[in-house]
Amino acid sequence: MTTPASPVRVRYAPSPTGEPHIGNIRTAIWSWLFAQHTGGQFLVRIEDTDRTREVPGAVGRILESLRWLGLTWDEGPDIGGPYVPYVQSERLKDYHEAARYLIVNDHAYRCFCTPDELDEMRKRQQAEKRSPGYEGRCRTITPEESFERAASEPFVVRFKVPHEGTTTVEDLLRGPIVVENRTLDDFVILKSDGFPTYHLAHPVDDTAMAITHVTRGDEWLPSAPRHALIFDALGYPRPIYVHNAIILAPGGGKLSKRHGAKSVLEFAEDGYLPDALLNFLCITGWGHGDDTVMPRKRLIEVFEMADLSLAPATFDIEKLNWMNGVYLRDMPERDLAELFARRLEIDLPPEVPRPLDRSFVEEFTPLIRERVQLLTDVLPLVDFFYQHTVPTPPVEQFLTKRWKGEPTLAADVLETAATDIDAVDPWDPTVLEEILRTTAENAGVKAGDLFTLVRLAVTGKSVTPPLFESMSIVGSEPSIERVRAAAAAIRASI
Repeated sequence: MTTPASPVRVRYAPSPTGEPHIGNIRTAIWSWLFAQHTGGQFLVRIEDTDRTREVPGAVGRILESLRWLGLTWDEGPDIGGPYVPYVQSERLKDYHEAARYLIVNDHAYRCFCTPDELDEMRKRQQAEKRSPGYEGRCRTITPEESFERAASEPFVVRFKVPHEGTTTVEDLLRGPIVVENRTLDDFVILKSDGFPTYHLAHPVDDTAMAITHVTRGDEWLPSAPRHALIFDALGYPRPIYVHNAIILAPGGGKLSKRHGAKSVLEFAEDGYLPDALLNFLCITGWGHGDDTVMPRKRLIEVFEMADLSLAPATFDIEKLNWMNGVYLRDMPERDLAELFARRLEIDLPPEVPRPLDRSFVEEFTPLIRERVQLLTDVLPLVDFFYQHTVPTPPVEQFLTKRWKGEPTLAADVLETAATDIDAVDPWDPTVLEEILRTTAENAGVKAGDLFTLVRLAVTGKSVTPPLFESMSIVGSEPSIERVRAAAAAIRASI
């Protein structure tokens, strides 16, 4: 099968049992791109039929995640649409009507088996080494007895799977999937609390909302023939399925937070860009030639749902970090400075006045743009620009490599450097470098060794943006004071 040329209607249908995981969001991205590519519609539906696992506030976080990623929807629980409501718990009447239709037409029946009876059945099957599944004890109850018992006994509704024949499911990636009906048991479609299972809600909702394609993880493949049987029994046209492969951890195995996978909003908090995350997740399991970095507009142009890989993809956090850095560096410098400023207003300590001076941020943005992969990388690179005084690092940090065992020489050369740069006017990076090179030459030490001491003194760090440009931004008086303080600390340790 190939991707259709006509507009599609697709949906993202999360459960509010927590924040959506990476695989779940990737499915939303693919569905959204599919709709955008074909000029179709993308809708959001909340599947909240598992009331015991519902997490307060989860719906809001789900919608916030989609907004942050830029996955706009045409219909949904917050904006409505022609097929309201878009929340399953508000559609119970539809599921009950469908269940009644199936019972009346002998495609389903009420099951009165108790939990203890079902548990006993499972244990017996295990002991006899038989496949687990409901054995159909209530399948032969007459309609009259069923109706009478339903007035006083709890029950579920099960679908009556045909014992003969096969069921074929069309999958966009795999083609026809054929399953023998005898391998399926009579599964529950309506629970005793009156809420549907996914097996019933999916056909009812997706038919009511005119969904043309259903994209979901391949863990749903075993259930696909069950769903096809319900579509047929209700007289509904089936959608085309897209069962995509899962995302694995590096080296295989289940993906978890320790591999870098987290919720969308956690990625946002940790300094990722929405376009970078969208690009990365899209190509994790799909590709377009050798292209890797593809802006949103390009993805919409070239995305083909039929080209999804059937092999599980690997979550590569290093690749995501690299890609995020590419997106940052591709931004116009002024836009990047604004992004840095907004992030620093979150990360800097409260004593730093807000709003930050944008022109000041624009000064150091060119110095760090090549060093930043995540927005959280910005603060450690520039915090010394916002400090009136930088605590002098421990003396042992100065007395390494060239300076090991020579504290007197290190203190002397720093004192000389402070005196020499005190005369610099204008306070310019080029002039600072020339002066300090001369200082090193006169002291008989390598320029790089002196620069290491000065960098540590001025910034409190061994790795920073370019030294002389950083000193220029810090300013003459603070820079000189910090160099002298470092010299004094070293001399005091002798």
